[in-house]
Amino acid sequence: MKLLPLSRKPLIKLLACAAACLLIPAWSQAPALPGSGYSSQALPSLGDGADITLSAERSIGDRIARELYRDPDFIEDPILDEYIQSLWRPLVTSALARGEMSAEMQERFAWRILLGKDRTVNAFALPGGYLGVHLGLISVVASRDELASVMAHELSHVTQRHISRSMSAQSRMTPVMIGTMILGLLAASKSPQSAQALIVGGQAAAIQSQLSFSRDMEREADRVGYSVMTEAGFDPQGFVSMFGKLQQAAALNDNGSFPYLRSHPMTTERMADMQGRQQLLVPRAAQNQPDLEHAIMTARAKVLSQPGVDLLRSWTQEADSPQLAQQALSKQVHVLYAAAVAQMTLRDPRLAQECVQRLTPLVQNDAKAFRLLQLLKAELAYKSGDMPGALTALSIIPSAPTVRRPELLAAVQARTQLAASSALSEDLSRLRNWLQAHPGDGQLWQALAAGWMTQGRALQSLRAEGEAQLARMDYSGAIDRFKAAQDLARKQPPQGADHIEASIVDARLRLVQSLWREQLLER
Repeated sequence: MKLLPLSRKPLIKLLACAAACLLIPAWSQAPALPGSGYSSQALPSLGDGADITLSAERSIGDRIARELYRDPDFIEDPILDEYIQSLWRPLVTSALARGEMSAEMQERFAWRILLGKDRTVNAFALPGGYLGVHLGLISVVASRDELASVMAHELSHVTQRHISRSMSAQSRMTPVMIGTMILGLLAASKSPQSAQALIVGGQAAAIQSQLSFSRDMEREADRVGYSVMTEAGFDPQGFVSMFGKLQQAAALNDNGSFPYLRSHPMTTERMADMQGRQQLLVPRAAQNQPDLEHAIMTARAKVLSQPGVDLLRSWTQEADSPQLAQQALSKQVHVLYAAAVAQMTLRDPRLAQECVQRLTPLVQNDAKAFRLLQLLKAELAYKSGDMPGALTALSIIPSAPTVRRPELLAAVQARTQLAASSALSEDLSRLRNWLQAHPGDGQLWQALAAGWMTQGRALQSLRAEGEAQLARMDYSGAIDRFKAAQDLARKQPPQGADHIEASIVDARLRLVQSLWREQLLER
């Protein structure tokens, strides 16, 4: 099927709907997991997904992810990315340790999170280990444990292979058909005629008829996710409180801001299950220290979710309220950070600096929050054209045993603008080391390309641009960049040629051309 031209309308909303429609459950109710305080009965089979291989499922996910990367709603924010990864990695490790994820699944699936600039409260799992998270979800959760509970639930949809189980139950639905239907929903955002065809089409109708059975898979994801997050070190109370929040939203007649409720309905049975678990919880010691890091992250997500100018200004006015000083410390930090980022978005650095100054004494004694404040100072200085100021802000952050991605990216970007050769070379060396361990980091590949171009290393820069496009699954763009690098290498005089880099470019070009041919066969 040939994909229609992409709409300007966010695709992430449509993907959430698509994923919900495709998680077609089978027939039986799942009892509780061992070790949860409930019965130690094993989960009944919902279909083992044997009819679709892990590679085929990954291929479906890759096909969807390629379109997600092209969507204007997709966002790469190093600070939010780092925070989400700090929750995601322990969950994946826990799932692997519990046996929910095989070693083969760990190797073959992407295990990649894509953030969307959408104010609605939503998250969704996709085939092949992809997870979508809206900034609207991050902005409303009260704790990192609540956010981890949603991610654990969605992770469990993937590890339990609910899509492949659905496909096993619907033997006539092949992986290609599933991927095509999801892409058809994406194309429908541009073509109302196509949308109508999908609504009345026999395949779509068949899928809709199966949605009533989705409760079985939701229960399974609840129970597996609960155990995964608990063993990952998160407070299981977060799972319970998140359920309560969703139930309250459902009781208030959801107005569309909670699409998660439509794909994951809060049934009475699921709520009773969580309430029963709550009664069996061993009470944990209350946290005396407010989580200022989470308060900052929710504020950042709120502002970066593309609200209108009026909302941005209202958040600034909230920071000027005389009652703010009487609020809890975490509330004050949240409001002032949101106001600073809002003013930075409105291109008023003076007001942003005022908010930063008021924020400084509030986070002085919290190491994580202080670091985030310094990163904000560096970001504000960079966007104001003050590169030395950005580097000064970064230098105040205490050093860490390992390289931290936001600091590395910010330093490379600032020094690239300054063309600071010696310091830039050191940062680029650290950046290369990072990319050897994280080759799929398109944002840092792009930063490396800019740094190398500043140093006059055109061949390396073109290759890095190709790697950035490859990381974002833009095979056509990657081919263009690698071919440009290949042409440049051929024009270099023999005595000055970088034969090793040229060989790497040739090999990468062959790889991407192969991926491109495979993509063409999918259409």
